Amino acid sequence: MSDGAVSHLEEIKANSRLLRGTIAAGLADPVTGAIDEDDNKLLKFHGSYQQDDRDLREERRRQKLEPAYQFMVRARLAGGVLSPAQWLAFDRIAREWASGTLRITTRQTFQLHGILKRDLKRAIAAMNAALVSTVAACGDVNRNVVASTNPRLSAAHRQAYDWAATLSEHLKPKTRAYHEIWLDERLVAGGEPEQEPLYGPTYLPRKFKIGVAVPPLNDIDVFAQDLGLIAIVEDGELRGFNVAVGGGMGATHGDPSTYPRLASVIGFVPPEQLLRTAEAVIEAQRDLGDRRERQHARLKYTIDRIGLPAFKAELERRLGFALQPSRPYRFEHNGDRYGWTEGTDGRWHLTLHVESGRLADTPGRPLLSGLRAIAEVHQGEFRMTCNQNVIVADVPAGQRARIDALVAQHALDGYLKQSGIRRHAIACVALPTCGLAMAESERYLPALLPKLEALLDRHGLLDEPILLRLSGCPNGCSRPYLGEIALVGRAVGRYDLRLGADFAGRRLNRALRENIDEAEILRELDALFARYAAERAPDERFGDFLVRSGALPAPRHAIEVETLA
Repeated sequence: MSDGAVSHLEEIKANSRLLRGTIAAGLADPVTGAIDEDDNKLLKFHGSYQQDDRDLREERRRQKLEPAYQFMVRARLAGGVLSPAQWLAFDRIAREWASGTLRITTRQTFQLHGILKRDLKRAIAAMNAALVSTVAACGDVNRNVVASTNPRLSAAHRQAYDWAATLSEHLKPKTRAYHEIWLDERLVAGGEPEQEPLYGPTYLPRKFKIGVAVPPLNDIDVFAQDLGLIAIVEDGELRGFNVAVGGGMGATHGDPSTYPRLASVIGFVPPEQLLRTAEAVIEAQRDLGDRRERQHARLKYTIDRIGLPAFKAELERRLGFALQPSRPYRFEHNGDRYGWTEGTDGRWHLTLHVESGRLADTPGRPLLSGLRAIAEVHQGEFRMTCNQNVIVADVPAGQRARIDALVAQHALDGYLKQSGIRRHAIACVALPTCGLAMAESERYLPALLPKLEALLDRHGLLDEPILLRLSGCPNGCSRPYLGEIALVGRAVGRYDLRLGADFAGRRLNRALRENIDEAEILRELDALFARYAAERAPDERFGDFLVRSGALPAPRHAIEVETLA
């Protein structure tokens, strides 16, 4: 903090002229591959992070060169939906100006890595030419709104997706800075001064995430969201949404005042009250959130600081009406369902597994080329999932054989013969590009999975579905605290081993061992797999067994979903 009143980033935002800063000048500076540190903070609001290749840091330092600066760009795609033409546009941008790969994130969108500063503006402009924006994909605003993955499964799913898209558009920042910097639009002189009616000149204290889930599938991990909306479907009709507030996955090693938290269910709203309810939750966090210490600035800490009943009362005061009592719902699963699924309209949807969400062409697995080939003939849409997979959606029955042939030709059919744990594994990017990473994650997963599969096979558990989450740091992009098994990075080669979440995203896991290496991780899991194979009840999931058997330590914080009566 600079003066003890607010954090330095709050001052940067206040002085940014609604997110302009000096970004445009920094992009034009040919002397360095980087931009100014303060502008780097503002760049996030435009959907990009400045990074550098950490594998090259030491060598470049010895050569007295600046770090190998590059930029990650993230799109805003509500519900993860895009057309084949938009898919092909991202594919082209990735190959021309980025690392040659596409990465599906845990928020149903694309990240492109390795973009050089000189190419950043043209890459973002090309996305906008394909009718996809990057604004508010990062930063202290409402980010990409996620939704249950396939709106074609029922009329209620379509309505839930439509509400996610409406929320995404309604809650995005109003500043024209994005259009000026990236699309060369000019600020019109005269008239009323530019304003941010929802966010204000300093936006939110921290990032804000919204998700819409349609029971019985919790495929978006709705309780990990700042604002989780649970669609209540009765007699095939969408009646409204249960409102859950205060979810968040981030924490800091060694700081017990930071922790993951599941969102608390506080009531129900009909559809016509949804937009105003979302606005009021954001307004309350805008005004009550901690602007002094960013580690305590998420909505979860605001709620825990003032108390859930007080937060609900404040929300209802702003709304001018009381929330209705929450309605019954039931979640069964928070993974993806692979293979073909038929929608209510007779069209088909194929869910494909993409390890760590990374679409690349590697020996024997030309995944990027495969999806490009499908996009060139596909007549429907693509949908990305919060579990880093992709759905070839809205396929006419007569086109299934053609899609299947392309899937087999490009080795996209691996889901047909994968182990249970491999099908449900998620990993964040981590090294070498993420500046927060303490340990490997995406690059470690291919080495770790065969070792876990060998242990599971030894105990007759190879086909058992188990949620595995890897994270290179405790910030939680891969939602590690909702894994039945999770590794959270401490240092290169060392992780916290966390266990005991459930298979529907309603319970956090707990730390069994901290700061241990792979050999210790495998020894611990081998013993627990043996117990699970011998002692589990019929149809009992691994995480549930660990809790029931008493194999885990007592939790430090609440680990179950709370419902306010």
